[in-house]
Amino acid sequence: MQLTDTPPEGELALGGIEALAEPKRAEFWMRPVEIAAAGLLVVMIVTVLANVFFRYVLTKPLIWGDEVASISFIWMAMLGAALAVDRHEHMRLTVFLPLLPERLARVAEVAGQVLVCVLLLRLLPVAVEYAYEESFVRSPALGLPMSWRASALPAGIGLMAVLAVLSVLRSREWRIIAATLAITALAVALMWFARPALLSIGNWNLPIWLGLLVAVLLCIGVPIAFCFALGTLAYLTFASHAPIFVMMGRIDEGMSSLILLSVPVFVLLGCILDATGMGKAIVNFLASLLGHVKAGMSYVLLGSMFLVSGISGSKVSDMATVAPALFPEMRRRGHSAPEMTALLATGAAMADTVPPSIVLIVLGSVAGVSIAGLFTSGFVIAMVLLVVLAVLARWKARAEDMSGVRAATLPLIGWTALIAAPALVLPFMIRSLVGGGVATATEVSTIAVVYAFVIGVVLYGGIPLRKLGTMLVETAAMSGAILLILGAASAMAWALTQSGFARDLMAVVTGLPGGWVVFMLASILIFLILGCVLEGLPAIVLLAPIMFPIARGLGIHDIHYAMVIVTAMNIGLMAPPIGIGFYIACKIANVPADQVMRRIWPYLAALLVGLLAIAAVPWFSTALL
Repeated sequence: MQLTDTPPEGELALGGIEALAEPKRAEFWMRPVEIAAAGLLVVMIVTVLANVFFRYVLTKPLIWGDEVASISFIWMAMLGAALAVDRHEHMRLTVFLPLLPERLARVAEVAGQVLVCVLLLRLLPVAVEYAYEESFVRSPALGLPMSWRASALPAGIGLMAVLAVLSVLRSREWRIIAATLAITALAVALMWFARPALLSIGNWNLPIWLGLLVAVLLCIGVPIAFCFALGTLAYLTFASHAPIFVMMGRIDEGMSSLILLSVPVFVLLGCILDATGMGKAIVNFLASLLGHVKAGMSYVLLGSMFLVSGISGSKVSDMATVAPALFPEMRRRGHSAPEMTALLATGAAMADTVPPSIVLIVLGSVAGVSIAGLFTSGFVIAMVLLVVLAVLARWKARAEDMSGVRAATLPLIGWTALIAAPALVLPFMIRSLVGGGVATATEVSTIAVVYAFVIGVVLYGGIPLRKLGTMLVETAAMSGAILLILGAASAMAWALTQSGFARDLMAVVTGLPGGWVVFMLASILIFLILGCVLEGLPAIVLLAPIMFPIARGLGIHDIHYAMVIVTAMNIGLMAPPIGIGFYIACKIANVPADQVMRRIWPYLAALLVGLLAIAAVPWFSTALL
């Protein structure tokens, strides 16, 4: 028996987004890399599932399971990043290039590609050295040299370097290439001679290298991950005594944490929901309830984000679960891609406040705050943000023509509910398993994939084998692009930490007049800025132990302060032109960042209004405690 989405009467009239761009494959010899990346993704899923089975069914946990999953994960991530280079799928900012004269824009674009080649070729020997040093360390369970795992970094960087060099050579812009190399060599020489002077100015180097340089690179279209890496490399080379070798370790750590293993799995889950029609079934059901009202599909998107928020431990995973499931149907229903992507990005701002949130767990641990209290308060805060976004969505849809849209009949609602029921079980199953402590977010993501695949095959028509292979490769490429951004951002975060920036910042904050109000406003500003360049966990670990004692001394409730800073970080993460979450949302939705940038500002303004309300009214955070 198969469930279909053919209703007993009529089709719901709601609208979708523009067609997603077809992936670009440039090199035939990358086919083995595609197969390897897809195979590693399967190994990851099978290993995690085996872990769950042996631990809960046989009560004999696989002591080597996490190591196999970790090795497979980092290799899949680096090969996926290379595939993203091959397919030209790395995220970049393109809003400024069209504003330049055609020839100048071409010069900027080729120069950016040359700089990426310089970066990768400079990091390659460092990655080789890093893998060699890891060979002296053995894994605790398998007893394997850690170089087996760390070798993924030079392999991935090497592949990306080859692909980048080939792309530059094929441009045949020899004058631009030569000029860029000459100017880069001259700049490096000058900066090297000026290094003593740069070291003497201390943290004023931060706005130069991690601010101005990164901004310039973004403007000329250098992919986001490589912008962060180039800025960090330049800062460490010319303005720091820290070795570049450590940067490689931070990249490794930032993109290979087992928490992040759920990212590719949830990306795959979204693909399965779309391919089997399960996502469409959920959308049709929610649309049957809300589709006849103005901004109905915006409500569906926000409601879906609320359902999945926090279950994966990563806003990336949350967006990756929702977007592939909802956007294809929205495309068919006529909604603007940039508008829906802007709503997706800002809707993800509630992710870290909805339990079970790993950010809240870590925050409670490092700051000595009740985790149960954080979980209780998080629901209310998420609802506040949900309401302000829904109000804005309704206002933006005020002129929407609903004359041709009718409310669904009860039989139609019942039919869509019946079709969607097996799919609707999924978010509740995920949340209950994580919240009940039955399985981790990573384990639950694999369970969800298997459930969706089996239900999709049995009840929704299944997935052709060829399409399944394509989905695995697409998942690897998208995940690689996302994880490389996180790795590069982690390296930049480490550079900020070792510079003493946090210590100096706190000295300034504690000296501000105006009591708790000024301190709260300063905290919002600090975490908005940090949220642009840091994921929640590094920022929390870095600043929470310093900020919370100050907040307590001023009489601010721990839970209240926690909700404010977590919300501020999430808003910063989605704020262009720096916020990495914004570019990740654009990548997941496959929509150019410059198009989304023009649409996201009203939603960010609405979130700021909600944030100020949360900060000004402690009752929102403490009412249910």
